[in-house]
Amino acid sequence: MKNIFQKSPIVGIFQGGIAAVFLLVMMMQPLEAQLINNFGAWSAFVKSEGSNKVCYIGSTPNKQRGKYKKRGETYVLVTHRPAEKTRNVVSIKAGYVYKNGSDVTVNIGSQRFSLFTDKDFAWARDKAGDNKLVAAMRAGSLMIITGISGRGTKTTDTYSLSGFTAALNAINKACPSK
Repeated sequence: MKNIFQKSPIVGIFQGGIAAVFLLVMMMQPLEAQLINNFGAWSAFVKSEGSNKVCYIGSTPNKQRGKYKKRGETYVLVTHRPAEKTRNVVSIKAGYVYKNGSDVTVNIGSQRFSLFTDKDFAWARDKAGDNKLVAAMRAGSLMIITGISGRGTKTTDTYSLSGFTAALNAINKACPSK
């Protein structure tokens, strides 16, 4: 039995049109982040946003505690955006929407940091806060993050800081200061 789709010129035109549309859509999509390397519990990435480079490192918790039934994706990122002259911007994604007006507590060794929340993210209040937090992450071995969901559920996430410094050094190299 012949495959009618192999010989039909209409099908060939149709398939070519689909390929052209697919190629156009792919060209319009922003470039995905490229892995620089994995360093212990942390991974380093670089991507382009238009003509600008963005570099970041990220990790997921190795332990999560809390009385919840369902929770979304949870991670910590440290981002450099040289074109915007920002470095060491720490963001924490909770996997839920934080309680309105609540703060997140980050403990690294004997140091304690308070971050403000906005929906499902937590951030340092300013550049100095980001830099102090990153310095503690470089020196520490564990980071414990405590937050409260909009439903009042307390969560505690534990992150290994193994590989943090090497990953940070990798994005410092990939996205140097301008």
